Amino acid sequence: MPFWGIAVKTFLNRRTGLFAAGPSHLVAVARDVQPAAEPAPDPATAGEPPPETAESARPVPTLRAVAVVPSQVNGRPVQMADSSEFDALANADALTTFRLFRSFDYAVSLQFHARELTYYVALHQDGMLWRALKAADLDAADAVFHHLEEQAMRLADGETRRAQLIAQNEQLTRQISQSESHAERLRSDLQRHATQEHLVTNRQHQVRKEVAQLEAQRIAAQAQLNKAHRSIHQLSVASNEGIPHLPGR
Repeated sequence: MPFWGIAVKTFLNRRTGLFAAGPSHLVAVARDVQPAAEPAPDPATAGEPPPETAESARPVPTLRAVAVVPSQVNGRPVQMADSSEFDALANADALTTFRLFRSFDYAVSLQFHARELTYYVALHQDGMLWRALKAADLDAADAVFHHLEEQAMRLADGETRRAQLIAQNEQLTRQISQSESHAERLRSDLQRHATQEHLVTNRQHQVRKEVAQLEAQRIAAQAQLNKAHRSIHQLSVASNEGIPHLPGR
């Protein structure tokens, strides 16, 4: 038998033995797989858009109008209320006031419409409705109320400062008037004291002058009196000399 015949027979025998031993299994062998290089773009098709895939070819849904919610507080929708509707409810006494904040001309109210289970938050300025919002639950309405309350406080900051300055200016005006009155009284007192002191000084001068004159008059009168006494004494002596001397018994 030729050599290649023997080799084929040996291979067939080994294959038969492997199949008889049991079923075969596929074993995964890990190996490094390099990513295939991307093909260079064709200059002729560089400006063309890429072919649409199944995802991009999905039809676009038709646009339709939706209700616009002006704002949300804590994830709960809050809508702008119709001013005429709110005024009608307020005029009909259909609202119950839960909260009320007032600062100068600004007022914020949280009111409840029991029939519709709706909460209204309104901002008034000088008695006129400025803004009204409505919510379906109390938490959202309460959050809106506090938001508008802070806004009203900021708006009233100028009014607060204005009232403080008016009061301070009035107080300063009163203090200035009181100070000026006090100063005027002090000036009057000083002037009166000066006038009185001048009068006293003049009076003292006049009194001293009169005292000097009176003292001079007294001295002159005393001298005259002394002279008169001497004259009387001399005359008495002269008169007694004419009386005869009588001896004693």
